[in-house]
Amino acid sequence: MHYSKNAFLATTLLALSSCGVKNSALQVIVTNTLNEDRSYETVSVDLDRLTTFNRRDTTTTIAVIQTKSKDTLMSQLVDEDGDGVADVVIFQPEIAAKSTNTYNLTSSYKKPDTSTTDPAVYSRFVPERTDDYAWENNKVAFRTYGPVAQKMIEDKIPGGTLSSGIDAWLKRVDYPIINKWYKKMTSGAGTYHEDTGEGLDNFHVGASRGIGGIAVKKDSTYYYSKNFTTWKTLTTGPLRTSFILEYEDWDANGTQITEQKKISLDYGSNFSKFEITITGADTVSAGLTLHSNTGKTSVNEENKWISYWEHIDDSDLGSALIIPQGLQATEKYLTPKQDESNLYAHINVENNKVIYYAGFGWKKSGQFTNEQEWLTFLNTTSEKLSNPLQVSFSK
Repeated sequence: MHYSKNAFLATTLLALSSCGVKNSALQVIVTNTLNEDRSYETVSVDLDRLTTFNRRDTTTTIAVIQTKSKDTLMSQLVDEDGDGVADVVIFQPEIAAKSTNTYNLTSSYKKPDTSTTDPAVYSRFVPERTDDYAWENNKVAFRTYGPVAQKMIEDKIPGGTLSSGIDAWLKRVDYPIINKWYKKMTSGAGTYHEDTGEGLDNFHVGASRGIGGIAVKKDSTYYYSKNFTTWKTLTTGPLRTSFILEYEDWDANGTQITEQKKISLDYGSNFSKFEITITGADTVSAGLTLHSNTGKTSVNEENKWISYWEHIDDSDLGSALIIPQGLQATEKYLTPKQDESNLYAHINVENNKVIYYAGFGWKKSGQFTNEQEWLTFLNTTSEKLSNPLQVSFSK
């Protein structure tokens, strides 16, 4: 996950100095409080702390160097609010159990990107396949649906999709597949509904919540939005992709609901982070589709997750929601209506916000061989989310 360049820092500082660029290293202390080694977890540092770094200068970036080994870690500047200017720098340290590592953060010239391959962590709007929005990392891939797909359904045109649910693309390779699969489908060279060695899309969403779509419950009925209306990509790879989806205001039994989703996915994670901004509801219900309800649901209130383990075609799939703020309640909602049976986690809305993590693990990906391994993974992941790596700064 990181690469070593022992002379990197000295060379960079010399180059910056010779060009008259001011540079001052920020020492960041990262602490692992858990009794287990940590990796593939993202640390974020506000760029306001690097007072000499000009975040509007697109020729520079932030180098992250471990002080002991002198290794340079992969890092990424991230625009969190969509104003076109970086707000934070992120990196993924490897830290042993109950230990602390120190890193120097310093300005560095950005190496020109000459790669023709997609980053491992990636998202984009897909107009060539109606108007999906799709995202992926080295573990998982997802997509959801836009207004053209909705209008096709409303106008009775074949090929549309009416859903604000979240689709899962089951990949079993660590390289990017989104563009490759869409090109295969739209060019007529093949279909992503068949597995030719990389995985496939055999996860049916329909009107369900898929993996992480939301609803608002009024009395005994669940209400939810239609397709997203607008999108905005905030950042893509190498460590994080994030984007914002807006939805047309929708009705929940006489109450107007406004909804915005900010979704992010980091390298090495099976879970997308959902940050929902919502008005008109005190509680949001995030759901997992139960398909034909032939699988097994699990709820762990102590460890703050819900899960559904099911057999799809010739393999098994675990889907889950992790809610670090805790579960208000859960419901296994069963109905004869097609695609409307879901396992719901009810989450309190705080300051018009709800945050949770939604993801999956496919047996064919090689990560999990059975349901128990999946549930153990959920416990471990939830513990890490509830006890993130602690960041402090040297005075």
